[in-house]
Amino acid sequence: MTINKNIENTQSPRISVAPMMDWTTKDYRFFARLFNPNVILYTEMVTTGAIIHGDAKRHLDFNTEEHPIVLQLGGSNPQDLALCTKMARDWGYDEVNLNVGCPSDRVQNNKIGACLMAEPDLVAECIAEMHNAVDIPVTVKHRIGIDDMQSYEEMLHFVDTVAQTGCDNFIVHARIALLQGLSPKENRDVPPLRYEDVYRLKQERPNLLIEINGGIKTFAETQAHLEHVDGVMIGREAYHNPYLLAELGQLWNLEAPDRFDIINQMLPYIAQRMAEGAPLSIITRHILGLFQNLPGARKWRQALSGGNAKTFADVENAIRNIKENMRRAEDEAKEYQAAL
Repeated sequence: MTINKNIENTQSPRISVAPMMDWTTKDYRFFARLFNPNVILYTEMVTTGAIIHGDAKRHLDFNTEEHPIVLQLGGSNPQDLALCTKMARDWGYDEVNLNVGCPSDRVQNNKIGACLMAEPDLVAECIAEMHNAVDIPVTVKHRIGIDDMQSYEEMLHFVDTVAQTGCDNFIVHARIALLQGLSPKENRDVPPLRYEDVYRLKQERPNLLIEINGGIKTFAETQAHLEHVDGVMIGREAYHNPYLLAELGQLWNLEAPDRFDIINQMLPYIAQRMAEGAPLSIITRHILGLFQNLPGARKWRQALSGGNAKTFADVENAIRNIKENMRRAEDEAKEYQAAL
């Protein structure tokens, strides 16, 4: 059995793409990896029941190019979580993360996600079982609070309780989750960000590896957070504007890749997935943001979305069209500068 050590070998700081349901699929993760070799990629949250009683291969398979990669698990049964953690290790995952942050009604009803912040002893038992089952890192992603448990002291108690198991890596979403009254979408935007709580956690528990998550959209914001914490997890912005991952390469003095080089590397993957029977639309939906904020980006999205791209040739045509739009924009900019 081969254990991957890619995350342990990844250079500091820890920069990651958050687990996002329906978004961080293996197709997106292959695409995201082309921007930056050091960013840590997370799967969507997968419940223990889906793995144990469902199609484990469908939920656990990933492309080798995705390393370093973390499997995020949802569950609250210590034995089930330990079993799935072993399976993740055997499947080749670099790390396993327990979800204690999702505010969805569906997962609450199954005692999964943010509701577990109210039961730190149970989370500690789960983490202890997971940690004892494998020799790869086991981490926790959680909120700064929930419902009537909103104080910094209550979050600190949660972290301290779980840390007693030997877990030393916490990814903290810097918003509370209001499980009664707000939708999952509203819980991503409505509760105010309290970055200072995460900074304080790192100050008061310097021996723990603390990563911050929530509302982070730019390289400059990432740099600012790294003055206070060990890592930054980026969510929706990394999906809608994936070139941000290339910009973050500056943290490791990496040269930014060309967008057209990225799509040229993506084309053989698209052809392979289509040969396997994957509909083109489930792949192209993840690459719509490649030319975000550039001339022709809207036409690129239109060409690939809504089922407009039905064949491989349609993707190639979209590439040619955006190249022409960008060339035309460059010519117009030069003419404008010459006229000044």
